[in-house]
Amino acid sequence: MLWKLVYNAIAVPAMFVGFYSAGCCNPKIQEGIKGRKRVFTALTNQLQTARPLEKTVWFHFTSVGEFEQAKPLIEAIYAETQIVLTFFSPSVAPNAQSYPYADAAVYLPLDTPRNAARLIQIIEPSLIVFSKFDIWPNLVWKAAKHSIPIIVVAGTLHAESKRLSRFAKPFFRSVHRHINVHCAISEADAARFQELCSPVHQIVVTGDTRYEQVYRRAISVEPNTAFIPGQATLQRPILIAGSTYAEDEKVLLPAYQLLRENTPGKFPHLILVPHEPTPERIKEIREHLDREKLAYLCFSELTTGVDLSVMDVLIVDQVGFLAKLYGLADIAFVGGSFRGSVHNVMEPAAMAKPVIFGPTIHNAYEASLLVDRGGAKLVHTAQQLADAITAWLKDDTARTTAGSTGKQLIAENLGAVERTLVHLREYV
Repeated sequence: MLWKLVYNAIAVPAMFVGFYSAGCCNPKIQEGIKGRKRVFTALTNQLQTARPLEKTVWFHFTSVGEFEQAKPLIEAIYAETQIVLTFFSPSVAPNAQSYPYADAAVYLPLDTPRNAARLIQIIEPSLIVFSKFDIWPNLVWKAAKHSIPIIVVAGTLHAESKRLSRFAKPFFRSVHRHINVHCAISEADAARFQELCSPVHQIVVTGDTRYEQVYRRAISVEPNTAFIPGQATLQRPILIAGSTYAEDEKVLLPAYQLLRENTPGKFPHLILVPHEPTPERIKEIREHLDREKLAYLCFSELTTGVDLSVMDVLIVDQVGFLAKLYGLADIAFVGGSFRGSVHNVMEPAAMAKPVIFGPTIHNAYEASLLVDRGGAKLVHTAQQLADAITAWLKDDTARTTAGSTGKQLIAENLGAVERTLVHLREYV
């Protein structure tokens, strides 16, 4: 009871103030606020036309990566259960709302007791599934009050998590003790979850369900398919920089300049895929490339017969191409790693591409596995990035071996979906 009072008297109001204050100058947060305004009406309307099935499973995830982890589980039980999705980030909203295996998909309202109670009343879930780590206290407490089982899938809890700090741990114990099963991605994550639970709680290592997703997508991409106008004129090696932010580009582009200076005529073409190719971001990238005096074109500007051999950088200003582009890569650089959390390193690895990323990988256990096995390199500076690219471009055998190692790692970790489904099916 004490922790509920503290959370609802202090933390929830602080979240409201912070969320709406940040929304004044952040378009992404503004989009999230707008999307939450009529969430209960939207949810009610969607469920009125939902498939009439006996049980309903409610999946919650924060953003795109966590949605990818939930997808294979959703698709495995879709035929027998209603599926309701809630999400936090605007970046996943279009994908979730157009997802064919969902009966309803809405933003998760801010975590107040009233909102949690109203969601449970409307959805009437047989089971609540949290993907990875986005666990909301009032939602957990209200579900426990109604004896609704809760499972965490692909659960992660990194060693530096504030949830494990001396002062936060008692609070999070009051939340996690109501979760029936924690399906962790590794033994280390399971041990850390145990710190928040009593010995009677079920904590199992099932692995990361994203391995199946990326593997399935990787084998579905047709190899060497020409889909870029002028693709045949890309005669030099190809470096794909996927899902980048400005912070990544501040390291990537100086590294690329070092490659141009040190290996004239042999440096790679750079295909730059920003995480969110908004007009503002594309303008920012263009200005940066102009300052660096790099020759570039945007994907949307390409025409049949264009000669890309004279282009240093191709800016991908459209979405939906990254998986195909990784198929063309000699080396893949994955963004987010110089900003706060690395993006999907599994996808290029599943395609047998050697991977490079920056230092911030606490959110991706698989990134550290790739480094340990030799399928990826972690760099801190532009010079280190340029050196890593140069080393692999000079040694075809080492580059091929690194790519094969990454693909083998993905293959070894398949099976998480079936292991996790064993626990979901106990409740549905």
